[in-house]
Amino acid sequence: MTAEPIAGGPPSTGGVPPLRRNRDFLLLWTGAGFSQLGAKISVIAFPLLLVWHGDSALGAGLVAFAGLLPALLLQLPAGVLVDRWDRRRLMVGCDALASVAMLSVAVAVLFGVVWLPHLLVVNFVEGACLIFYLLAQRAAVRNVVEPEHLPTAVARNEARGRVASLLGQPAGSSLFALLSWLPFAAVALGHLVALVSLLFVRRPLQTERVDRPLALRRDIGEGLRWLWEQKFLRAATVMVAATNFFAQVVNLVPLVVIKQTGGSAALAGLVGLVGGVGGVCGALFGGVLLRRLSLGGVLLLDLVTRAALVPVMAFATALPLLFAPFALMSFTGAVLNVGAGAYMARVVPDEMQGRAMSAVMLTSWGANSAGALVAGVLLSTLTTASTLLCVTAGLVVLLVGAVLSPTIRKSDAR
Repeated sequence: MTAEPIAGGPPSTGGVPPLRRNRDFLLLWTGAGFSQLGAKISVIAFPLLLVWHGDSALGAGLVAFAGLLPALLLQLPAGVLVDRWDRRRLMVGCDALASVAMLSVAVAVLFGVVWLPHLLVVNFVEGACLIFYLLAQRAAVRNVVEPEHLPTAVARNEARGRVASLLGQPAGSSLFALLSWLPFAAVALGHLVALVSLLFVRRPLQTERVDRPLALRRDIGEGLRWLWEQKFLRAATVMVAATNFFAQVVNLVPLVVIKQTGGSAALAGLVGLVGGVGGVCGALFGGVLLRRLSLGGVLLLDLVTRAALVPVMAFATALPLLFAPFALMSFTGAVLNVGAGAYMARVVPDEMQGRAMSAVMLTSWGANSAGALVAGVLLSTLTTASTLLCVTAGLVVLLVGAVLSPTIRKSDAR
């Protein structure tokens, strides 16, 4: 089945009010922001708990692996269910379950009971809820905005995620430095706020569905076939998957360096702060690049940026040189996400949104869990410099492959 370009949202009429006055979009956008902020807080809080309290980079890698594993195991069935179930109820259920799970960690840490299997289960549940929630939210956007507002809405979604990255890691590390249980309680509260906001969204979050028996294999196959028929997206998502794999290793390095040099846990939040600033700028101003470069060109720019900056981090002798590259890497990554998100929102029919996005996200995110596991193993056996040089070699190979690929190099997808 080949997707044809269609517009999202209800039919537009003259005198459409600006997006900033769209109540339903603002509620959906704000609620998802709290959920994403909680996810970014937990991303830093779990490894801090293991590295600072357990002195275990391997434990931190295992917990990160558990949180990312749902992207590999649940992405495809989640896409099918997002297209079939009521999206509002699904998102509310995800927020409720994630809130209870994170609250259990806050209580456990408060009473000094830090048990690795418990952390593994909770981070897996949090990651699973996030998979379903974000798929449903992204698929729902086109149903609450006018067609002409869709590119702007996608850009604001990307900016929201980048702001969550900017605020989440500094907030998580600061809360952890204050009281080790506090970041987990904050995540639970964020999910609760997101849940309440969803209850006030008036518009339906999906179009009418044709009732047909659930057939996971058939429905998953439709999403995978759609991706396979998109030549550029098929090649690009494989490149992004490898990039994300290497990013998991790079992201864990600053925590280990700070711990080894006797730095405060609060310093770890600077990585998220610096990366968040770059990501927000990419989401807000990347449209200028997208008017001049194809998505293939932006992908090449992102790969060049990473291949050039990771070795700088390997030889960094001061923390600013270790942190600064995250700003540029996040900038190019955000521009790529905005372009790809707007492209997919235009070309994928609403009844295929969940399955198509889950196919793309499985391909691009599925390797993240393995990357986190490899990060823990490498940093337990090699120096941080050697680990980053291994990543550099992988990025160079990936960049050469992208340059030699006519599908990536000559793409005019926008």
